Amino acid sequence: MPRLIRLCLCSALLACGGAPDDDGGRVLRFNLRTEPPTLDWNLAADSASFTLIEQLMRGLTRLDHDLRLQPALARSWEASEGGRLWRFHLRRDVVWSDGEPLHARQFVDGWRRLLDPRTASEYAYFLFAVRGARAFNAGEFDATRLGVSAPDAHTLEVELEEALVYFPALVSFMATYPIRRELIELHGDRWTDPENWVGLGPFRLKEWRHEYRIALDANPLYFAGRPWLDRVVAYMIDDFATELVLFEQGRLDLVELAPLEIPRYAGRPEYRRQPLLVGYYYGFNTRRAPFDDVRVRRAFAQAIDRERFPQLLRGGEKPSASWLPPGLLASNPGIGLAFDPARARALLAEAGVDPERLEPVVVGYNTNDPRHKLVGEAVQAMWSENLGVEVELQPREWKVYLKQLTVDPPAVFRLGWVADFPDPHNFMELFTSSSANNHTGWADAGYDALVERAAREPDPDERVRLYDEAQRILCERDVPIVPFFVSSLNLAVAPRVRGLKPNALNAYSFEEVRLD
Repeated sequence: MPRLIRLCLCSALLACGGAPDDDGGRVLRFNLRTEPPTLDWNLAADSASFTLIEQLMRGLTRLDHDLRLQPALARSWEASEGGRLWRFHLRRDVVWSDGEPLHARQFVDGWRRLLDPRTASEYAYFLFAVRGARAFNAGEFDATRLGVSAPDAHTLEVELEEALVYFPALVSFMATYPIRRELIELHGDRWTDPENWVGLGPFRLKEWRHEYRIALDANPLYFAGRPWLDRVVAYMIDDFATELVLFEQGRLDLVELAPLEIPRYAGRPEYRRQPLLVGYYYGFNTRRAPFDDVRVRRAFAQAIDRERFPQLLRGGEKPSASWLPPGLLASNPGIGLAFDPARARALLAEAGVDPERLEPVVVGYNTNDPRHKLVGEAVQAMWSENLGVEVELQPREWKVYLKQLTVDPPAVFRLGWVADFPDPHNFMELFTSSSANNHTGWADAGYDALVERAAREPDPDERVRLYDEAQRILCERDVPIVPFFVSSLNLAVAPRVRGLKPNALNAYSFEEVRLD
């Protein structure tokens, strides 16, 4: 963008309040980049929504900066019956932001709503380990038969189908948070509007000016104590040059760096890099020709040179042909299809595909991160050079893209997965036939069975063996996806910000942040 246009755009934002001059006091300002599709934690399925919900709500447990499990709304918990029955003991000093005491029944209501087929939550499968949850989600019986109950106001009991070693970590994820059913019934879809909002986190939803900004105010009733910050303001500036100018002018405190800016910031005190448990991949719509043929999917996978991505993006990416990222149990860099253009061309020929007669291959990606365009252009060049096929890039705004994935995914689509909790099951379950986050159209009963067995297996070595077998199905045999690399978070943080600690799940809470 020419400098004159950039400065004019910044001036326009300042004139209409785009920079937080109107927010005095202890205010943290950051750029969310895109409008969150929802702040309903039973429906949220994207990082913009998750970032805000993390400030507004809490669950039974939490994961700290080092991914250690910590109590949150539950002060303690224990398992019995070989790990099939869990009992969570709630804190007695927790109230919602309107003063209403927390009740264990509100977790029961939240889990029933998450699993209710009418809710159509993409994360309903998260609770399929609960007794009867899968059948209830399929509409086979009513909610009263679910294995979750509240014997009293401060006790939540959960009965599982089989023991799960990671269950306390699973309930740190926001889809499992409690709800106020009476408020949802009263306000309907508008229960997440600021005037109706009620939460349990360190901040309250104060203002939501759509496509412009969201303001959160400190919650004086927060059970862990009022946060130091008075307000957090999230802007929705989708121009990366503009957000960086505002950061350098001191009008934003926190921005994620675009690839071209990382080398310039790498030696500065404002620069932060955090390795993430994040997998970046391209998925195939296996219901569409020619990707309904596994030989074609393998050919396109083996025409990808992953070593180019770190050189292109410069953000600490680590190439990976396997799906489980380093740092997780069963991560195995020896799994996956290696770059082999000759083999790729042979597979296309074996499948009877003539590159010159093939219709342009549509690759869809979202536009709220400049990396996706760079990766798309690189893949476009690789598939042209190594396979002789024409590739048409199809950029979409984030909310439009999410809708497209659920209705009619393009032939090839870009997605990533940020760990919701640090266990391999969270990555492997993504591509089971029951996962609403699986947009490939691919399903394999053998893969599902391996993933389910691994989730219930207490022996770590046996879990590794099962996940290895499942990864080979996913990344070598059937290839509904092509993993590219594991990501890192690259931030520029204003010198006045203290206490900001993102973790490997790309999650951070502002409750401990202070400003010099």
